[in-house]
Amino acid sequence: MSNHYHLVLHVDYEQNFSWDAEEVVERWCSLFLPQALKESEDNQLDDGVVSAYFARLVADEEKVALWRERLADLSWFMRCLNEPVARQANKEDKCTGRFWEGRFKSQALLDDADLISCMAYVDLNPVRAAIAQTPEDSEFTSFTARVESQKKSVSKSESQSQWLLPFTETKKTGKPQATQNQHICLPISQEEYFELVNWIGRCIRDGKRGAIPAHIQPVLQRLEIKQNNWVDGVQHYGRHFYKVVGILQHLLEESGRQGRKWFKGQSAARLLYQ
Repeated sequence: MSNHYHLVLHVDYEQNFSWDAEEVVERWCSLFLPQALKESEDNQLDDGVVSAYFARLVADEEKVALWRERLADLSWFMRCLNEPVARQANKEDKCTGRFWEGRFKSQALLDDADLISCMAYVDLNPVRAAIAQTPEDSEFTSFTARVESQKKSVSKSESQSQWLLPFTETKKTGKPQATQNQHICLPISQEEYFELVNWIGRCIRDGKRGAIPAHIQPVLQRLEIKQNNWVDGVQHYGRHFYKVVGILQHLLEESGRQGRKWFKGQSAARLLYQ
């Protein structure tokens, strides 16, 4: 958007713990190159010296553990993303000081229904702001990136998938089928998501609730989303919840885990989800 952005992220802790020490160090150094390695690039030190220094980093278990933790930390991710943007913007504007208004806000998505609702809300932001007529006409959204990837070659599509989580392949039975060699997938097919977002976008753009088409209803039923409240839930998604989003049972369970009595959104959960 013109003054902010939205991200729907999955933190893959399973993959993070599968990395050996060498991969952790390589990933961290690609983000924050140690001063010694910076000097080695300037002075063109021997490869053996660089390898020995790298080996010492790999052998430092305490440092590797800290870097592993940070590589799966949302706050560190946002720092790595926001800081270069702020530096570039200040350079272009020839100014200094804070670029972002404040710290980022985040919500934990506890189940599939909330994930798809949030994705649709984010992809439809340009439509709601009257920047685009339809989801496929918008810029800088994952919806547009997925549409464009279908128009390009297979090799280009594969490069897009590195940052876009793939959808499942839904057969005629309506049950999601996991993509081969992919341990994490979105809970519906890409075709279903495209239809869902396009239909909601047109309802929102026209300012009308409209009727839910029959072929979309099974998707909402499988995600346990109440059909009559689907459009309102996506259109005003940011107002309904605060720190966590989910069906009422999951909200109550998360409240107990965090030692809280309640979270904002319990009435919305009753309204929006089965």
